[in-house]
Amino acid sequence: MRRWIKRALSAVLFLGLVALLIFAFLPKPVEVETAPVAQGPFAQAVEEEGMTRVRERYLISAPLAGQLLRIQLEAGDSVKRGDVLAAMIPAAPPLLDVRTERELQERLGAAEAERLRARAGVERAQAALAQAQSDLERARQLAEEGLVSAAEREQRELTVTLRTRELEAAQFESQVAEHQVDLARAALIRAKQGAGAGERLEIRSPVNGKVLRILQESERVVSLGTPLLEIADPADLEVVVDVLTTDAVDIRSGMPARIVRYGGEAPLEGRVRRVEPSAFTKISALGVEEQRVNVVIDLTSPRERWETLGDGYRVEAQIFVFTKEDALKVPSGALFREGDRWAAFTLLDGRARKRTVEVERRSGAEAMIEGGLSAGEEVIVYPSDAVKEGVKVKPG
Repeated sequence: MRRWIKRALSAVLFLGLVALLIFAFLPKPVEVETAPVAQGPFAQAVEEEGMTRVRERYLISAPLAGQLLRIQLEAGDSVKRGDVLAAMIPAAPPLLDVRTERELQERLGAAEAERLRARAGVERAQAALAQAQSDLERARQLAEEGLVSAAEREQRELTVTLRTRELEAAQFESQVAEHQVDLARAALIRAKQGAGAGERLEIRSPVNGKVLRILQESERVVSLGTPLLEIADPADLEVVVDVLTTDAVDIRSGMPARIVRYGGEAPLEGRVRRVEPSAFTKISALGVEEQRVNVVIDLTSPRERWETLGDGYRVEAQIFVFTKEDALKVPSGALFREGDRWAAFTLLDGRARKRTVEVERRSGAEAMIEGGLSAGEEVIVYPSDAVKEGVKVKPG
């Protein structure tokens, strides 16, 4: 009996040891990170750095040659239309020669031509605003009847806001052009009358705004056309973003944009006004030549949300070139190339299963797909070389 018991125990120990060895050499499941395939809103955006700038700025220059008196204003001071910006004592030329008179007449002619252009711009802006208001009224009526979506009505309202700002900018230009004509005409009359030395000439502001820069602060002799100071309306800001030309081909006027990392807490909303027609070469941080083009964005968020922004502030912009409310999307890290197609690993019954997927668009951390996966399935994110078809895996 004892011998039989010893043999039985030996057999059990042997079988246990064999089982332990088999278990030790069995392949262990690979730990992986997983994420679900989701159904929801998807947005593809072009993200680049940019800066703010005032839409319209006016450079105040000397209307005549003479002695500029010290400018008392400082950068940031508010001015109203008609306020004295600077004063100077014109030089009294002994005689008005033909060349000087021709230059003054040409300056007056150029100012009058600019005034005509500015007036035409105001008329165009007024017509565009009237059309936008008419479209908005029609959209509101159709929305009440359920024939137009709320999103389309909001788009019409935004268009009216943008056209209003364009009209304000055109009126600003027109005021500046009128002021330029007055200055040029006054300069020509003074020269013809031979104004004497010591007579004080005051240079007044053509518009309401703020002083951006003082270019000639100290008293000194200046020539005709010398820049003195720069004024603008800081409440009329736009954002300029330079993007790669390969990205710019997808950007259109009216596309939504978002301004982030500008110093404020909440992102600001905006709308693309235009893509400038001419590109330029820029050297990247890695020393690579890039072809870029400027995209101009209007801020559509309420003024009180960005009133601390000024001219030349650095921002980051996201321009949404594609949006879809009900898209099938996966993390970009779950996708990998297999030949000329995209593929992903799913987690099914504890094993990795390879699936071919149709990727429509990619945007940062997400990709929109059209087929190959279903909402709710678990995909393996950033699969290692150990993850292959049929390999046991477990979420880490």
